[in-house]
Amino acid sequence: MAFTLYPAIDLKGGHVVRLKRGDMDQATTYAEDPGAQAAAFAQQGFEWLHVVDLDGAFAGKPANAEAVDRILASTPCPVQLGGGIRDMATVEAWLKRGVARVILGSAAVKNPDFAKAACRAFPGQVAVGIDARDGMVATEGWAETSTTSALDLALSFEDAGAAAIIHTDIDRDGMLGGVNVAATSALGARLTTPVIASGGVAGVEDITALMAAGNVAGTIIGRALYDGRLTAAAALAAARG
Repeated sequence: MAFTLYPAIDLKGGHVVRLKRGDMDQATTYAEDPGAQAAAFAQQGFEWLHVVDLDGAFAGKPANAEAVDRILASTPCPVQLGGGIRDMATVEAWLKRGVARVILGSAAVKNPDFAKAACRAFPGQVAVGIDARDGMVATEGWAETSTTSALDLALSFEDAGAAAIIHTDIDRDGMLGGVNVAATSALGARLTTPVIASGGVAGVEDITALMAAGNVAGTIIGRALYDGRLTAAAALAAARG
């Protein structure tokens, strides 16, 4: 199984930022121009981009469309996008704009019938984002924690045709403390849907550990790339084994 790396471009106010544990008050701006950042990642050799409309996640509707358009215009890489996608019209609109895959997070918890319908309507183009705190799903830009476990939510989408399950450990996100290999691998062991890890990747050893698990399809990398703790060359070399 090929292991895919997804460099993250998180958008806040049209700029590229990184948060700590999803806290909008702990945002570090890394780039003013999302398009230039996307082009740089493509030139470094990454084959996918992971984009999050942070403002949209909190507002419940898209809020950084112009920035996303700049990213789409700047790179041939397919883009997966999450943040504020809560209805079928928004799913369709993003796919028509050129987004390769949309990510449903809060909607998958609060409106699972819609989320499953979207997976079936656009096979291979809808991923389910499961953001967990202590194994329980969080929603609304991680501001709320639900009573649903990450595993139960993931299992409920097994027959819906989701392109992937993106599993984020909130307490590790943006903290460079290492990815939660055990939790992500445990999900992968129970699912036929590909699982992508997110949150806490700090170095090559995290990529190697996820690959060694054998049931994780890829990982999202954020702050480690921006801070220079992990170079694109080292990350891609590790992913190629």
